[in-house]
Amino acid sequence: MQINREGIKILHENYFKLLAQQQFNEKELDYSILERHRPALQKLAETGNSVITVFDLFQKKHVYHSSNCGDMLGYTIMDIEERSEYFFDSKIHPEDYLALLQNGITLLKLLINNTNDLKINCKLISEYRILNASNHYTRVIEQQQSLELDNKGNMWLALSILDISPNQNIHESLKAQIINFKTGEFVHLLQSKVADNALTKREIEILKHVKEGNLSKEISDKLFISVHTVNTHRQRVLEKLNTNNSMEAIIIASRLGLI
Repeated sequence: MQINREGIKILHENYFKLLAQQQFNEKELDYSILERHRPALQKLAETGNSVITVFDLFQKKHVYHSSNCGDMLGYTIMDIEERSEYFFDSKIHPEDYLALLQNGITLLKLLINNTNDLKINCKLISEYRILNASNHYTRVIEQQQSLELDNKGNMWLALSILDISPNQNIHESLKAQIINFKTGEFVHLLQSKVADNALTKREIEILKHVKEGNLSKEISDKLFISVHTVNTHRQRVLEKLNTNNSMEAIIIASRLGLI
């Protein structure tokens, strides 16, 4: 499947814009906390044969990888160092990668201005396809959650635990959900496919009319449907594309080649 580089670019831009909403004070970030976590994280990786990573939302990069980070999929340290930060991203199935980015945006929107309790107790669970060293897709399960907040309640260090999925049907696309592991409640059911599979033909048709500057009443007259139906479709487009308004939806849909 061809990689939609333009779609990935716009989603990356939106993701990092959301990250920028958190205002960190670098002098108050105590990285000795990460050092204290390291022995437990490595032990967890060894015990469960899991790949453990920690992402720093201030530096916007991974600051910890367990020593077995390549073993699960058959890669060597040299393989990983060749692409550095983005090695594993480049191996994810293109359809799943776009959905992962969109779900990451949804998660940030949900948590960034929410309570510290929710930030700490929410876990994003994703099951997706990734290429192993033999160039065959393997399904993996990734669990992501906040490891540390800073003194202001910003999400600072994020923990990822990656395991082989017992479901190895490589024809299935990404599955994802957000769960509050303290209460056991599902907080948000995330989308499983990229936007062009999520939007219906009618939703794409209406979005094209919006792009041309037509108001809901004008679209209603042209398509012989009620204004209420037009507005319902418009709202669903915003939800599926994880956008706040029609302008954002038009930009993302255009970049993804939907309109």
